[in-house]
Amino acid sequence: MFYYLLKYVVLGPLLRLMFRPRIEGLEHIPESGAAIVAGNHLSFADHFLMPAIIRRRITFLAKAEYFTGPGIRGRLTAAFFHSAGQIPVDRSGKEAGQAAIREGLGVLRKGELLGIYPEGTRSHDGRLYKGKVGVAAMALKAQVPVIPCAMIGTFEAQPPGQKWPTFQRVSIRFGAPLDFSRYAGMEHEKAVLRAVTDEIMYAILGLSGQEYVDKYAAVVKAEEAERAAAASRRKFPRMPLS
Repeated sequence: MFYYLLKYVVLGPLLRLMFRPRIEGLEHIPESGAAIVAGNHLSFADHFLMPAIIRRRITFLAKAEYFTGPGIRGRLTAAFFHSAGQIPVDRSGKEAGQAAIREGLGVLRKGELLGIYPEGTRSHDGRLYKGKVGVAAMALKAQVPVIPCAMIGTFEAQPPGQKWPTFQRVSIRFGAPLDFSRYAGMEHEKAVLRAVTDEIMYAILGLSGQEYVDKYAAVVKAEEAERAAAASRRKFPRMPLS
């Protein structure tokens, strides 16, 4: 009930007014049955915009930090994600990834739509990064299609670190469903999972027009943080103790 109240009465109309989204390919979202919607992730606003324009309910795998944030804003965010039926995902290790896959498969087995960001985190610079193979594992195990999705303009509207979005027009594009039935029974083969994930990311890239980076976003963020720290140490070296 709360989900549909937000979608049609509170957040949905507000988001449409703020972002005036151009929507392409909405006909690719099936009217019934399980499917995965896999998109790029440029902004916190993505979590609200895509569900607002899809007619069916969609459940996202959301990072656990959204459910544990401090302060009033953190509590409001947690309340929204809980009420909207979103699933918290602990991204701290391999077993956590397997738990996320199990949760996602539970959604798909109920014949529902599952939303996922294969990059695993928001892009910090607007580029598209290498996808993690969890999306492929779920698509093959559940034997469901994957609909690629591209959010365009949300990075500029609310880049990482900006608390509130600016009012500007964005675009949301959905591509034709990707069928991976040719890989049935091969969901435990690493090469197959990588190939399926890369095909999904290539489809997202074709819709978004982003620059692609063949590295995981989290790895690039860590590398850039280390370079920044090293530069700071060179600029402000520690003085020897006398």
